[in-house]
Amino acid sequence: MLTETAYAKINLALHVRRRREDGYHELETLFAFVDDGDHLVARASPEDRLAVSGEFAAALDDPFGNIAAKALTALPRAEGLAVELEKRLPVAAGLGGGSADAGAVFRLVERTHGWPDDWRERAAKLGADVPACVLSETCIGRGTGTELDMIKSDLTGTPVLLVNPRISLATGPVFKAWDDIDRGALPDGPASQIARNGRNDLEAPAISLCPQIADVLAALRNTSPWLARMSGSGATCFALYETAQQRDEAAHAIAAQEPDWWQMVGFLR
Repeated sequence: MLTETAYAKINLALHVRRRREDGYHELETLFAFVDDGDHLVARASPEDRLAVSGEFAAALDDPFGNIAAKALTALPRAEGLAVELEKRLPVAAGLGGGSADAGAVFRLVERTHGWPDDWRERAAKLGADVPACVLSETCIGRGTGTELDMIKSDLTGTPVLLVNPRISLATGPVFKAWDDIDRGALPDGPASQIARNGRNDLEAPAISLCPQIADVLAALRNTSPWLARMSGSGATCFALYETAQQRDEAAHAIAAQEPDWWQMVGFLR
């Protein structure tokens, strides 16, 4: 039996530069990963199988057609894997949940059978965030997010709080609502400086579709983090703190104020 975590992905900064003729967007983003997420257990099996459980399992309309199942078939192997996926991350939440699951499946296969030389291309075909989620390390993504530059992070171990108002927000409409204004490139410097001086260009269009995001950001900023921002295309937002005690106190305060909101606490990898 093998176990793996599908680490929650957050975008410490996300700069949208232009719309591409192929329908995608040219972007620059700083990926980071939380040390918690969905949980996977895998066992050898005559054929590939996927079983989904957990709080957000019902949000997957077709568990056998989801990206984790597709990841199982994307890598050539002589034997199958039976995977049990505990869905702990909300779906359509800006955390790369499905991509993180696919990345975890890739890592499970690597441990049992190794990867083909073209694993990056296979991952990219599943989704723009999947190559980054396979690595689950701080990196800069360009193009559609699949062109990765690994960087040594000075944020490893930073306490982080994730909050979602339990509202799913599809990525497509958020990108469609972007105003087409190029506000400039990702800043230079270490990860902490990029995060501080960067922005998320999808925050405003996401709030226009889901006003509750503004409430989440206001609640987080009221707890005095050194950074609070929306992740990806929303609706999850994150806050970074100097100490775990500050993070935990913030989590308790927000839970008391908004008990129905989803939370996850952890540290940046």
